[in-house]
Amino acid sequence: MPANLTPEYFKAEQWFRSAATSDEKILALEQMLRVIPKHKGTDHMRADLRRKLSKLREAPVKKGGKHTDIFHVPRGGAGQVVLLGMPNSGKSSIVGAVTNAKVSVADFPFATHAPVPGMVQYEDVQIQLVDMPPITADYIAPGQVGTYRNCDLVGVVIDLSDDVAEQLGACLDFLESRNLLAGGETPAFDNQGNVLGKRAFCICSKCDIARTGAKEELEELRGYPWELLEVSAETGEGLSDLGRKLFELLNIIRIYSKRPGKPADMSEPFTLPAGSTVMDLANAVHRQLAENLKSARIWGTGVYDGQNAQRTHVLHDKDIIELHFS
Repeated sequence: MPANLTPEYFKAEQWFRSAATSDEKILALEQMLRVIPKHKGTDHMRADLRRKLSKLREAPVKKGGKHTDIFHVPRGGAGQVVLLGMPNSGKSSIVGAVTNAKVSVADFPFATHAPVPGMVQYEDVQIQLVDMPPITADYIAPGQVGTYRNCDLVGVVIDLSDDVAEQLGACLDFLESRNLLAGGETPAFDNQGNVLGKRAFCICSKCDIARTGAKEELEELRGYPWELLEVSAETGEGLSDLGRKLFELLNIIRIYSKRPGKPADMSEPFTLPAGSTVMDLANAVHRQLAENLKSARIWGTGVYDGQNAQRTHVLHDKDIIELHFS
């Protein structure tokens, strides 16, 4: 009996073949089992997939030996935003224009071979923006998925001077087939508790030479409520707004600390997820001391200056907090 495998199965199979870690292979196998047609023609295939999955789950963790993962990018700043796009979409030019990163900008494809992180300054916070090797419909570098798996936000770069449908299709196929997008059927967490689905937005590059109607076409095709930001690394258009947009999309707030009897430290704010409480700030300051939090005073949104704040008080951007420990 023929297997009649679906396009979704072949995408998951491609994901499995390009996976560089055991965790990614497990996720890919789980996806293959979810989408494979269930009938007699696939009985042996499903049994084989389950054997592979069981073997990976039971495999001991290897210790010793040095292995450098070029796609592991240590987090920095208030959040990590990783770019995704096809060759010559403008990723490197954007990172080079708004950060101090030493990127490789060239007219030929695949000039970027490994992640290149840089820092975007927005007011008094820095946000990490990571340039990445390009993807195509047929090629993704082994291990590249891990960088997107570990980031906070994905910036999909679409060149408005080129075929936006082809670019969007390749990027969406990459993200959806590897369960990298938040929503839909993407599991919330993997078997180690790591977040899987990521939020994304779209950077529309080369807007100075955009094809007529390219942005409107992209708005119709995107399929997700992504925000679109038009930029040009050549003219600088839109780049001054990139830091603010990244801060908003990361959904974070800045909190300034104040010692009793001293002025508030307005130079280096703590950055926390929006909706965080006084207790969340105490944990960010010092997890062990947080257990001894006695009281707190607050200056900021919706309160009078120096008001006592409960541990459960929800903080707002640019609040000033004075913590008292017993």
